[in-house]
Amino acid sequence: MELSHGFSSELSWKIFLDRYTVKDPTRSFVVGDLAIALVEPHPKWPKKDIGIVRDILPDGYLSIELLTGPAKGDLIERKIADCDRPLERSIYEVAQRIAQGVAQVEPEAVRAQTEQAFAQEIAALRFIPGGRIWAGAGTEQQLTYFNCYVIPCPRDSREGIVETLGQMIEIMSRGGGVGINISSLRPSRAAVRGVNGRSSGAVSWMDLYSRATGLVEQGGSRRGALMLQIEDWHPDLWRFIEVKKTPGMVENANISVRISDAFMAAVKADEDWQLVFPDTTDPDYDTMWDGNLETWKKAGKPIVLYETVKARKIWREIIQGAWQAAEPGIVFDERHEKDSNSWYFNPLISTNPCAEQPLPAWGVCTLGHVNLAAFYDPKAHDVDWTGLRESVRVGTRFLDDIVDATPYFFQQNYDNQQKERRIGLGTMGLGELLIRLGLRYGSPESLEFIEKLYRFIAVEAYSYDVELAREKGAFPAFDPDLYLQSGFIKRLPDDLRHAIHEHGVRNVTILTQAPTGTVGTMVGTSTGIEPYYALTYFRQSRLGFDEQYVPVAAEWKAAHPDEELPSYFVGAMDLTPEEHVYVQAAIQKWTDSSISKTANAPSTYTVEDTERLYELAYDLGCKGVTIYRDQSRSEQVLHLAEEKTPQDSEAATISWGTTPNAEAEVYPVPSLIHGRTYRKETPAGTARVVINEVDDNPFEVFMLLGRAGSEVQSFMESLGRVISLYLRSSGNLSPRRRLELVAEQLKGIGGANQMGFGPGRVLSVVDAIGQLLESHLRNEAIEVAAAHTGEGTAARTAEPEGRHTSLHLDLCPMCDAPTLVYEEGCQHCQSCGYSKC
Repeated sequence: MELSHGFSSELSWKIFLDRYTVKDPTRSFVVGDLAIALVEPHPKWPKKDIGIVRDILPDGYLSIELLTGPAKGDLIERKIADCDRPLERSIYEVAQRIAQGVAQVEPEAVRAQTEQAFAQEIAALRFIPGGRIWAGAGTEQQLTYFNCYVIPCPRDSREGIVETLGQMIEIMSRGGGVGINISSLRPSRAAVRGVNGRSSGAVSWMDLYSRATGLVEQGGSRRGALMLQIEDWHPDLWRFIEVKKTPGMVENANISVRISDAFMAAVKADEDWQLVFPDTTDPDYDTMWDGNLETWKKAGKPIVLYETVKARKIWREIIQGAWQAAEPGIVFDERHEKDSNSWYFNPLISTNPCAEQPLPAWGVCTLGHVNLAAFYDPKAHDVDWTGLRESVRVGTRFLDDIVDATPYFFQQNYDNQQKERRIGLGTMGLGELLIRLGLRYGSPESLEFIEKLYRFIAVEAYSYDVELAREKGAFPAFDPDLYLQSGFIKRLPDDLRHAIHEHGVRNVTILTQAPTGTVGTMVGTSTGIEPYYALTYFRQSRLGFDEQYVPVAAEWKAAHPDEELPSYFVGAMDLTPEEHVYVQAAIQKWTDSSISKTANAPSTYTVEDTERLYELAYDLGCKGVTIYRDQSRSEQVLHLAEEKTPQDSEAATISWGTTPNAEAEVYPVPSLIHGRTYRKETPAGTARVVINEVDDNPFEVFMLLGRAGSEVQSFMESLGRVISLYLRSSGNLSPRRRLELVAEQLKGIGGANQMGFGPGRVLSVVDAIGQLLESHLRNEAIEVAAAHTGEGTAARTAEPEGRHTSLHLDLCPMCDAPTLVYEEGCQHCQSCGYSKC
């Protein structure tokens, strides 16, 4: 059965119903109701699809005809308890609910008119509120409408650390993401008075916050989001940079180093850098120390020098981590402060989890996005500037109202936000808009247009904010002379600066560029300020995953069926990392807060390339930078994809004939090999195994478990080398038979630690590897049989032990599809809409 829902895809409709509609708490289903049905249970990432109730069955069950997913059209039976009943079915109902809930804070004289304007912009998908607003506005739930929170640095005591943990959990449970600067915590081995002991260090507490984040479910719809940051002067900086190289450590948090201008100057001049911390024996330490080193110094308080090291050495360790695994990120915190409109009364101490919002202690920010793709005017082949102006104005007023409409559960958040009224108006759909305008993302022509576009948005938003200040009053901490000294405000036109000085502004900051992975997928456009990750995506059906074009490309192909896509149709991996950064810098110039963006790089991008890119971002005025090198997370050091050359085809051909009387020979490794990457849970952690093939024969095996240099990884590397040597040697046995023998020998070997039960029991690390190799051979055989019978992907079965992914995309933890990409500083699944920062 087909059901018109007004969205661009089944996935968009599913995201809308599952995440952003009000549900019936009593689940009082009747025949004909829509149901959000659990189709595959999972303790962390349950899979759901949309269906229509066909019958109410005995014993609390429903008969449901599926309307989405690979089993679309099938009838399934599910417990009522495993289904949600959405009380809203259309975007118009939800838009009206949100508009009414937010506009209630407006003066009665303009309330109805304002509510109508809000509802129209949202229903037309021109202005897209942040996800927390969709979920909470106009409901009885005590969910926050703010996405972004920063709480004060933890007090340097056990009580202070636990107090921060409690604040973090409370915020996350209401739906907010949290940023924490841990620089207030004393370094490792520092003296602890009163117990005659030594501190375990600031970094040791990171995993506590991270593990708690993994346990918190935010508003019933997603897991907690956490950012942990440290200053560039902290003695535990080395441990901070290295912490994520230990398997299992800090898995549920993003981490970033806060970099000062002084540090960058020392890097460029190859000068020394001091790692220091306040003297914890000072009698005022417990009452005065809050993580602000400059305040401590100005008070004449003593500091202890822990280490002097070349700044460039620290810098290169940070770069190495970013190159290897996309972390730690970098935040140019001094640049944040110089550009900050709140510089004179509220210092910025950390960012939210996706880094687009530098915030003060107890700072919060609400998010909303103008859908730029909705403002392409095909007749003029230009932007509908009039429509865009109206949407910017409506969005600014809407977000200002959120400050008063949202529930507050910490008085400190309320007091801070009432003082500064910080909002974050951003954009989505830039990638699509550029394509429709025929501009290649990152080209000089596109940069010129982007500068014009974002200047227009900034000027219109600030001009309207002046009008709001005249109507409702400026934010209470506004000081005209000090406010105009902000680095950002100095870039605004003179007439606008004059109006600000005379009338004030309603909100201390207005603009940000946040990730929009989930709501962007719901709307059906490119997310945030990113290009499309790729112009094709995968959709799951009964025949497996089939490749399809993104809507704007599909539209062009339908009109030009026999032509190739023009050169301005580009995805993230078609661009150079430098082009990504140039776009980020152009937008940052006209954004008063910050930006969540990823510079995507090929797998062959070197550490030196990464270092030059980070320095380019700093020189161009970016406030931070995140790079994701293709294959760096799931397949890091295992293998590199290479460009194919004509001679590679010949080099990859090997004679597998037997040579019984000849001396054993080891075949050389060709320059291009195709392979698969598997993950396998073992008693020692998650192993990643690459099995490469030549002429459809297993040729070599690489294994990764634990960090480089560890005992377990040296064992895995040795085992992989021995197996590879055996596979590549000449002899009577085929490579497949050799791999079978290896699997037989490894399976069943027991160890000190075991995991699982029944058929899924794993006796040791080597037993896990044996099971994985056997699973690989079994599935290879299934695919060969399918190819001979012409059944193709329909004959493939799910892999019970190992999971494999393509060489360039990771596996989504929610849907298991090989469609997880890294963009906007976050993970985002192109198949199911999963998003995590």
